[in-house]
Amino acid sequence: MSSGIEKKVEEIALKIIEDTDFELVDVEYVRERDWYLRIFVDKPGGIDLDDCQDLSEKIGAVLDKESVINSAYILEVSSPGIDRVLKKDKDFIREKGKKVDVTLYAPIDGQKNLTGILIGRDEKILTLEEFEPLPIEKVAQVRLHIDF
Repeated sequence: MSSGIEKKVEEIALKIIEDTDFELVDVEYVRERDWYLRIFVDKPGGIDLDDCQDLSEKIGAVLDKESVINSAYILEVSSPGIDRVLKKDKDFIREKGKKVDVTLYAPIDGQKNLTGILIGRDEKILTLEEFEPLPIEKVAQVRLHIDF
């Protein structure tokens, strides 16, 4: 159910931003205490609160008009953050050579969390410097690493 909603919302959001410099980073429809529809967007130089509000109003109006979601939900439009999750091919291409944090579903050689330099990813393998290639089916999440 949620993947169908995410796909429809992605289509709507892409139409709204198609002639702008915004990038649709991700859409997630998840149930926490309530249902949340989260739309993550970015643009060169970053987005600000006015950008988020404007996109929220435009996307929300279309969602309401087309009755995409028939129950109560909370709409959030925001930046993916500096520790953004890498999901799409373009994310891995753009962030190649940067330090990433990898979370595995189960430990490999006693490690479930790895930090390394991203070399690349294809449909079967994630490659980091100084680590053996990781099978994609064992990778739960890849995020940009933040040094504090």
